[in-house]
Amino acid sequence: MLFNTFTFAWFFPLVFVLYWLLQKKDLKWQNGLLIVASYYFYACWNWKFLFLLIFSTALDYASGIQIEKSTSEKKRKFWFWLSILINLGFLGVFKYYNFFVDSLVELFASFGVSLHLATLQVLLPVGISFYTFHGLSYVIDIYKRRIAAERDFVVYSLFVSYFPLLVAGPIERATHLLPQLKQKRIFTYEQGVSGLRQILWGLFKKIVIADTCAQYANPIFNNPEAYSGSTLFMGALFFTFQIYGDFSGYSDIALGTSRLLGIELLKNFSFPYFSRDIAEFWRRWHISLSTWFKDYVYIPLGGSQGGRWMQIRNTFIIFLVSGFWHGANWTFIAWGFLNALYFLPLLLTNKNRSHVEIVANHSMFPSFKEIIGMGITFLLTVFAWIFFRAPSVSDALYFIQKICSKSVLQWPTVRPTFLIVLLLFFVLVEWWGRKGNFALEKLWVKQSRILRWSLYLLLLVLLFLFQGEPETFIYFQF
Repeated sequence: MLFNTFTFAWFFPLVFVLYWLLQKKDLKWQNGLLIVASYYFYACWNWKFLFLLIFSTALDYASGIQIEKSTSEKKRKFWFWLSILINLGFLGVFKYYNFFVDSLVELFASFGVSLHLATLQVLLPVGISFYTFHGLSYVIDIYKRRIAAERDFVVYSLFVSYFPLLVAGPIERATHLLPQLKQKRIFTYEQGVSGLRQILWGLFKKIVIADTCAQYANPIFNNPEAYSGSTLFMGALFFTFQIYGDFSGYSDIALGTSRLLGIELLKNFSFPYFSRDIAEFWRRWHISLSTWFKDYVYIPLGGSQGGRWMQIRNTFIIFLVSGFWHGANWTFIAWGFLNALYFLPLLLTNKNRSHVEIVANHSMFPSFKEIIGMGITFLLTVFAWIFFRAPSVSDALYFIQKICSKSVLQWPTVRPTFLIVLLLFFVLVEWWGRKGNFALEKLWVKQSRILRWSLYLLLLVLLFLFQGEPETFIYFQF
């Protein structure tokens, strides 16, 4: 089930009404309803993989209890590694098996040796990377004695399968979400209005911005030979806004939907394209994944506590692993490697924490220095996204080579004026609302009601005009 479909448009209101009608009953009734709704939500995609989700949930639930109650370190390690290896094993088989087989065949072929290895003809279970990481962090935190094992199977099942975040995050932590699932939720008007605002902005990002950009980016990336360097650059720009509108739009809808149910999820985006350097970009893009890798990979490796070479090593490891998490393709590894190279000068000069607050936090307009920093960071990000989007590394290199050719001076053959106007409008609204958790959170709330409702009406009209065949979210494939 997709957020941007009529199916979800009847599904969520029904869940919302039943959920709050059950408020006066025991909390387990509300949690039970959310589990049923979550399993139905997931089963609408492919009911067969629902059993994999349930098995993964049961495995981590049982492992967590066994780790906590085991008196010997040997038993603790046994249950810990049992959970880790099975979870990573499922992820490896479904997501990476074919990649390793194909890479091995190509490697031997380069030496003139022909291998005949079978690949798996199976769908990638949607959301497997996300709910696997939920379970991994939970088990690791119990093993490290940071949290106690959850004894209520209903509560733990909901933690893993909660439908707003089930298939594309944010990647939640047990320390943040589990306590909310165990306490009484109260619906407030302010919370409801905030949730609706965030859902509206998320739908606008996805349907109007991302899906429209995709109509131009996809043909350009699928057939780069037919276009000039300037047009390819336009395609890269369109994809840059497509992936941001698509993924941050999903996160906005997820957070807004959950807020209507009285549950706050982790913030996943914080206006990343207004970043003044790559370090700031990665503190603002896919925040839940970046912090997950920092806490469970980077810091255990030594983080920034060791010598300079250890810091460099850990930086490259974290970016390469992050790239590989996104998909079984060398393009994602190249994308991660490129971002590590971007990050390296900031690390070596100890400037990777230079920009913590949002740009122009105390003024309406950025300084000239901030404009230059944002421009350079944005162009570096556009360049890196080419590897993320291209089918192969060779395709990405061809794409970049053509952008760097004389044809980049030609007038682009693809230049949709209406889309460019939409993107300018989008950037302006994001800029005006950059001090909130999302663009519409505080925008004109204390100013003119007419201006605020005019904006809402405009967004609704644009949603109606651009509503077509629902497009899946990009991060569903990860």
